[in-house]
Amino acid sequence: MTDSLAHLVDELARTAPGLRIETGAGGTGAYAYDASNYRVPPRAVAFPRSADDVCAVLRACRESGVPVTARGGGTSMAGNAVGPGVVLDFSRYMNRVLDIDPEARTARVEAGVVLDALQSATGPYGLAFGPDPSSHSRCTLGGMIGNDACGNRSVRHGRTSSHIESLEIVTADGVRAIADHNGLHPVDPDDAGHISRLEQDIRALIADNLAPIRTELGRIPRQVSGYHLHRLLPENGFDMARALVGSEGTCAVITAATVRLFATASATALLTLGYDDVVDAAEDVPEILRWSPTAVEGMDEAIVATMRARRGPDSVTGLPEGRAWLYVELDGDDEAAVNHRAAELLDVLKARGRMTGGRVVESATERRSLWRVREDGAGLAARLVDGGESWPGWEDAAVAPDQLAAYLRDFRALLTTHGLTGVLYGHFGAGCVHVRIDFDLATDTGRAAMRRFLSEAAALVVEHGGTLSGEHGDGRARGELLEVMYSHQMIRAFAAFKETFDPQGLLNPGVIVDPAPLDADLALHTPAVVLPVETLFSFPHDEDGFEGAVRRCVGVGRCRSDAGGVMCPSYRATGEENHSTRGRARLLQEMVRGGTVQDGWRSADVKDALDLCLSCKACSSDCPVGVDMATYKAEFLHHHYKGRLRPRSHYSLGWLPLTSALAGRAARPINALMRGPVGRALARLGGVTTKRRIPAFASRRALRKTLRATKTGEPSKALLFVDSFTRAFRPEVAGATSRVLADAGIPCTAEDGLCCGLTWVSTGQLSVARRVMARTVARLDDGGDERPIIVAEPSCAAALKRDVPELLDTDAARRVAARVHTLTGALTDLAAPDWTPPDLPDNVVLQTHCHEYATFTGRRPRDLLSKLGVRKVDEAEGCCGLAGNFGFEKEHYDTSMAVADLALKPRLDAVDSTERTVVVADGFSCATQIDHLAGDRDIRALHLAELLDPAADRSDQPGETS
Repeated sequence: MTDSLAHLVDELARTAPGLRIETGAGGTGAYAYDASNYRVPPRAVAFPRSADDVCAVLRACRESGVPVTARGGGTSMAGNAVGPGVVLDFSRYMNRVLDIDPEARTARVEAGVVLDALQSATGPYGLAFGPDPSSHSRCTLGGMIGNDACGNRSVRHGRTSSHIESLEIVTADGVRAIADHNGLHPVDPDDAGHISRLEQDIRALIADNLAPIRTELGRIPRQVSGYHLHRLLPENGFDMARALVGSEGTCAVITAATVRLFATASATALLTLGYDDVVDAAEDVPEILRWSPTAVEGMDEAIVATMRARRGPDSVTGLPEGRAWLYVELDGDDEAAVNHRAAELLDVLKARGRMTGGRVVESATERRSLWRVREDGAGLAARLVDGGESWPGWEDAAVAPDQLAAYLRDFRALLTTHGLTGVLYGHFGAGCVHVRIDFDLATDTGRAAMRRFLSEAAALVVEHGGTLSGEHGDGRARGELLEVMYSHQMIRAFAAFKETFDPQGLLNPGVIVDPAPLDADLALHTPAVVLPVETLFSFPHDEDGFEGAVRRCVGVGRCRSDAGGVMCPSYRATGEENHSTRGRARLLQEMVRGGTVQDGWRSADVKDALDLCLSCKACSSDCPVGVDMATYKAEFLHHHYKGRLRPRSHYSLGWLPLTSALAGRAARPINALMRGPVGRALARLGGVTTKRRIPAFASRRALRKTLRATKTGEPSKALLFVDSFTRAFRPEVAGATSRVLADAGIPCTAEDGLCCGLTWVSTGQLSVARRVMARTVARLDDGGDERPIIVAEPSCAAALKRDVPELLDTDAARRVAARVHTLTGALTDLAAPDWTPPDLPDNVVLQTHCHEYATFTGRRPRDLLSKLGVRKVDEAEGCCGLAGNFGFEKEHYDTSMAVADLALKPRLDAVDSTERTVVVADGFSCATQIDHLAGDRDIRALHLAELLDPAADRSDQPGETS
């Protein structure tokens, strides 16, 4: 730690005693990145709780000469949110909606509030904030203000700057002020002289540069590059609030804002239009804009193909034939009128003859699916179906909409000239094109080629009257290129504006003014990998193995969302960056490159970050680039504890398949023993929490009895894999599954005595797992048996489907994996066409196992139940919190319960005892957690097989409440 940083920390301990500040590798490593190509390790990360904390940091940094970078959700794609000094993370604590005024249609918010949180707070008033970036579930208002963000509906609502009433700022010397439409105003009267002089200097600057400001700025709707000095012109009323929007934290630090809201429409219609080519799509944009749409979004086929590959072929529905598409949204107050306009527009566009097809999307489910594809564009384009990587850097240029087709035609020709491929998507209605390009950022030759391309791309967009940045800001990616777009006088005016606010140049240095070279600080421009990365998992989808796998994370931050999807339960419970999938991936990247984390597999910082990962695998599905943190954690734990004593729970819970098999030989006395003081003592000895009841072991006799009772004498069409959890704790599920399959025309033979190896994988005991898996594969793959393998326990099915082939990396393992089905999958794909299940309840509360959600995409219990006639399926979307061994471990119990509070517990609490609602959970962990949460209430989770069991007594169905 340098003297300046030590002095800063000491000073903050005195002036801001409640301020949390991190200086170690574990606390700062993840903040070396945002969603851009850049890596700039900070010296410290501070988590302010108030504007006073921010003042204290800025004053201390000024005295110590340490730079400051303000950060919101860390989703900046141009390198705007990384810096070499102190990073201020506003998202952790300064994230409140402070006030809503429905009559004035305004809201006052702290800088770290997530956009979706603001929308949720204003929704009950029929109001919303206009700009809606695709990252709306995790981007913050402060970040949106810093970049002057726009979004999918910018055709209607424009940029963030148009919706700002006032900003609460802290200047570089730690003075609080208000910036509004009439200038700058001090918060403390004692600072009036200082603020007045600052304002006078800025007025003089504007007066000296009237001509270039009037002719070079504000030319097209999406002109975000540079500073918005035209907002300060006399004819614009010296609007200091909107002038500071888009300044990327280089002039002042924003702590709060008052924003303008709009009244939401009561009806919308969505059209999807197909084209052979994105240029053809762009040709139709001017006509579409005549119809006053709220959104005109475009994308090419690569994004759709990647989404279907990752989430299943049914994950994208509602698109017409084509290789490029436009989404067009219309709105109004009358649904019939809006739908009529949509149909008219569709007819007009068909007559123009450019489309390959088009339709009005009426299904709400299809609409959500389609918008998710568009919103995940940045991540989907980052790692495509063929495994190729693409990068930002020129992802944000914009032209006037009537120039879009011509620009795209020339831009694609430029890509071809340079031998590059770009994945195109973006806000076509606003002329803003996002593109991720397959730059080679890891070699000197590749970086030089990128520099040449970006220089020519800048000249091209300027030639078309456009701007380098249309919403992401200039950051480190485009600051150097501003001289291509603006005159020398304008560049000098930008520099003078920043210097007036920040004479020492400490606020977000290297951005906009005196910019860093665009090829400096690239994350892939690093020394040779230090860490030996010989792994047990094969990482078949990543060319560089473990190194390439952890590099999948490009920082888009969907794992920081608390709206939709299942990941990331630990982040949603704690709110800590290091407990997000992104934070963990970034620390693993630091570990691999020997960066801020220099002790490799033995790193305590990485272990601590991975500690609260529930290994739910949801990120492997929900993350747009397919990060699989559960696998990375298992690999890390294997190396971390190699040749060392492990945590006690790794033995007590990791070896559960073996110990439970032994316990099944004397189940009754062992269960009696475990219910008393001896059981609690053994739990403590094994690192297991005593706050949960240890599930009762089933006897071996019980399993044999239930399987004998299910034999039908029919020829077997499938294998029923009796997993360790079903065998040890709920053999009745094996019997029910066998009967349901026979009833559905899939008679099966039970395969007992095998194990998928899951518990050894989740505790990182991979050598043992491989031996167990090899034995299982040898038994299941006899060369001629091609019968489907049906597994009642979703986590074990997922292990056989994914972990076994990736850990063994043999053809036999892959053959076995290809045969594996969950019960849901078997009934969806293999059941007889005329199969009719028994009578089902009207209402079901459903907890889908995370591993089933992640691994068996397109085969969801929710969809099956709806298809079979259940009227209402209330799915607790998210992890149950128990997650195998995680929630049984003493140190994780509280986090386990906090995760349960996110989705599962509210669903159980809402169960109406008068409606006879059935609770369904196929996962043993999920069912165990439900039993724990239910307490004394008459609620028990049924396995799907028990719900569909033709032999069940339905007069008093277990799991119903009445």
